[in-house]
Amino acid sequence: MTMTVLEADREAIAGRNGMSLAEWDMRVQLAAAYRAVDHFGWTEQIYGHLTARVPGPQDHFLINPWGLNYDEVTASNLVKVDVDGNVVDSVHPVNFAGFVIHSAIHMTRSAENLVVMHTHTRAGMAVAALRDGLLPISMFASAFHNRLSYHDYEGASLRLDERERIVQSLGANKAMILRNHGLLVVGRSVPDCFLRLYRLERACQVQVDAAAAGTLNVLSQPVAEQSAQDLDSYQAMQPEAEGEIEFAALMRKLDRIDDSYRT
Repeated sequence: MTMTVLEADREAIAGRNGMSLAEWDMRVQLAAAYRAVDHFGWTEQIYGHLTARVPGPQDHFLINPWGLNYDEVTASNLVKVDVDGNVVDSVHPVNFAGFVIHSAIHMTRSAENLVVMHTHTRAGMAVAALRDGLLPISMFASAFHNRLSYHDYEGASLRLDERERIVQSLGANKAMILRNHGLLVVGRSVPDCFLRLYRLERACQVQVDAAAAGTLNVLSQPVAEQSAQDLDSYQAMQPEAEGEIEFAALMRKLDRIDDSYRT
């Protein structure tokens, strides 16, 4: 595939925006993730957020500008904030409820959980409203067997003291269902995190569809655990590349549709 002008001029673009190349690349990938969420129809108007810690020593992370549609998010208009909610370099405001949820993860300064994605999809909210939550009825769902956390709904996320409970609920897992609310996943990179979000969303979609069609065929605990271990083993063989191939393919698709997210 021919390199685009924007790809070739990455360093110049980063310099003009007064940031490191690492930050610019993070911004481009995160903006691509917003466009991908829009492409798959996972948006809930302007709500929900995808955030990423800015590379470097500062406790800053990137979040979407409050009020923009996901297909309006670009690399340059993402807002940089600190873990106290102060906007660092933008004229755009941010959604406080989104800040509370995402800063809960970012303030732990985890080297593994650099990216946080939270959605309010129809299927995700439906499974979040089920007493039994996500069931091991598909390959995608079994990937989260004994690897999925739950956090009880406390009302709109407007109180800073909930952040500690969010972190406690997540624990060592990489995915969590916010009961009666939605889905949340974390990852070491945008591709890693997005692939996890895709799998969790797909697992919820399959469960809702299967439950509407008939009686669910729930996998046995040993089979579900074996399936989860198989995926864990595959991921362990290439930890740095998790999601990279899939996300690169998705970015090529987005470029053919509208590459303005790169600006």
